[in-house]
Amino acid sequence: MYDLIVIGGGPAGLAAACAAWEKGLKHILIVERDKELGGILNQCIHNGFGLHYFKEELTGPEYAGRFIKMLEDTGVEVRLDTMVLTVTENRQVHMVGKDTGYRIEEAKAIILAMGCRERTRGAIAIPGQRPAGVFTAGAAQRYVNMEGWLPGRRVVILGSGDIGLIMARRMTLEGAKVLACVEVMPYSGGLNRNIVQCLHDYDIPLYLSHTVTDIRGRDRVEQVVVSQVDERRQPIPGTEMIFDCDTLLLSVGLIPENELTRQAGIAIDPRTNGAVVYENMETSLPGVFACGNVAHVHDLVDFVTAESQRAGAAAADYVLGSAPSDPAALEVHTGDGVTYTVPQHIRPNRVAKNCDLFFRVNRICGDSQILVKSGDTLIARFPRDHLAPGEMEHIVLPKVLLERASEAITVSIQEVESK
Repeated sequence: MYDLIVIGGGPAGLAAACAAWEKGLKHILIVERDKELGGILNQCIHNGFGLHYFKEELTGPEYAGRFIKMLEDTGVEVRLDTMVLTVTENRQVHMVGKDTGYRIEEAKAIILAMGCRERTRGAIAIPGQRPAGVFTAGAAQRYVNMEGWLPGRRVVILGSGDIGLIMARRMTLEGAKVLACVEVMPYSGGLNRNIVQCLHDYDIPLYLSHTVTDIRGRDRVEQVVVSQVDERRQPIPGTEMIFDCDTLLLSVGLIPENELTRQAGIAIDPRTNGAVVYENMETSLPGVFACGNVAHVHDLVDFVTAESQRAGAAAADYVLGSAPSDPAALEVHTGDGVTYTVPQHIRPNRVAKNCDLFFRVNRICGDSQILVKSGDTLIARFPRDHLAPGEMEHIVLPKVLLERASEAITVSIQEVESK
């Protein structure tokens, strides 16, 4: 029996395993379905990683390489090219690998770090014909950066998430012509730095409140039709624009890979599509933890690392029996302007000094206050100059404030009225 099995060898799984090893666990297994460690970072060859954690600018492979090197200095066992099929309630992990065949391994604790996948054309039901040339942005990124293939020459990108924005720049640098980036919402879903560096710097137009309403072409994409949408996101007749192109890239959102989580009977938050977690990233199934993009979609890998290290340390505490026993928990509710929170439950007795709370807002806000209340009592207030749905927010709640909460706490946004 293993002390800990980590499912996923991307940035979350690597950080969690290293943290658990440092905390005292010595019989740890990482299971990774790909042929190498690193996860999605291997195809993210652009820079901008590591500014928070390493205090320097790295590419995705460089960032992953730092943690792979850390892992080599431990005794953590790694199984590559191995797919996990099932996780049971009694912490059995069913897996199949090229070299090992079908195996069932037991663990005292499990960390779920499977990451996320992209929404496809079928998930958003774009009308039109079904020619070749329609790719998710992440698939195109792998083709260009790892396989050496250019998916197309004249490109339209639907969605302004970070992957789509980065691929607008990448395709341009490889010689393709990016005609437009189209976003159904009235604001971009990506980081502001990516809007500037990937669109503005290359004169690529961004059409907000627009969407693709038709794909034309028999064997290959020949045209896409883009229409303006109203406040209900319905196309407005007469606003159509036709782009002659051979490629459509979709950057229309990410979905946490939680099929294993659901099979295990773990509670899922419909707002994040990830597991409901406590302050230490423990799920509703004791001894099973979730971290990284499988819990909620992050915008910076540095935040994935910090969260996963917290999960790894907590898994070690669970196995070693050093976690406090008081199960009393505060529910965290979303108030005005807040889409979701992670964690969804906080056990004050298990908070050492501070509790990190992450959330996203559902609209762009100017000068604002983040309010944390317990009932009608305000227990914390955090000022912000700007809030946007594309950027994950982070606040720190001291243990002493959490102990003052007599009931569930609510996180909300209050915009400051301009004078």
